Amino acid sequence: RVLGYLGRALSLEFSAVQLYSTQARLVAYWGLGSAAERLRHEAEEELQHSDRIIERMLALGVAPNASQLRPVQLGENLVEMLQINEQFEQELINLYHAAASYSARIGDHDSRLFFSALLDEERKHHQELRDWQTLGVEGHFHAKRPWMPYHELLTRQMARVVGALPSEVVCMNSLT
Repeated sequence: RVLGYLGRALSLEFSAVQLYSTQARLVAYWGLGSAAERLRHEAEEELQHSDRIIERMLALGVAPNASQLRPVQLGENLVEMLQINEQFEQELINLYHAAASYSARIGDHDSRLFFSALLDEERKHHQELRDWQTLGVEGHFHAKRPWMPYHELLTRQMARVVGALPSEVVCMNSLT
C-alpha cells in the first residue's frame, strides 16, 4: 500500500508540474511577468518533489510509473488559477497525510518520515498560495511571512557587492 501512495504522489506531483508550467506560460502571455516567474518556481518545487519520490521508489526496488496525469485546469484570471491551485495542493496534503498516517500504523518509520516531510512542505506551499490569493499586495505586509521587509535582509550583502556602506544601499521594486 505504501507503493500505491508513492505512485499516486508521483502522478499528482507530475500533474502539478504540468499545471504550474502551463499557467506560467499563460500568465506570461497576459503580461504578468512576476506571477509567471512565481508559477515557474512552483513548478520547479513540484519537480523536486517528483525527484524525491522517484528516488524513494528506486530505493524500495520499484520502477517509478506516474500513470495518470491530471488535465490542466486554467482559470479566466490569476485569482481563479490560484483557487484551482489551492484545491490541488489540498489534495496533495490529504494524500500525504493519509500516507504518513498509514505508514505510522504499520510501523514503517522511514516512509512515515518521508511522507511527513512532503506533507509539511505542501502545507507551507498551500499557505503561501492562500496568502497570495487572499492578500495580494497586502501580503507584502500582513502574510504569515510578509514579503515587504525582504529588502532589509539583503541590505548588508548588497552593500558588499557594490562596495558601499549598508546605510547607503537599498534594494527596491518589491511591488513589481
